[in-house]
Amino acid sequence: MTFTSLLTVFLLLAPLATLAQGPAIFVGADLQLGVRLIVDNQCVACHQRKVGGDGSAIYQSSGRINSPGALRGMIEQCNMELNLALFPEEVTAISAVLNLEHYQFK
Repeated sequence: MTFTSLLTVFLLLAPLATLAQGPAIFVGADLQLGVRLIVDNQCVACHQRKVGGDGSAIYQSSGRINSPGALRGMIEQCNMELNLALFPEEVTAISAVLNLEHYQFK
């Protein structure tokens, strides 16, 4: 899925997604902000450089990212390593988008 299609899907579905049940750690997360931050910080391009292809192979629901907290922790690690200067609510927003799109933790 391209960034443009991802952005379109989330902009259309974000109001509905906020109504869906999800992990408590993501309650109240701003999904539209998360999508914008993913695009603005070129996350997919970085993932493509790391794993090749469209970059989606980096998202694995098994292994070390096996809980909502681990997912948020990985986004915080990217934040720190890449010196993105994201605020905690921005890290949560990105994590919530990735959970909705790739991980679907409950």
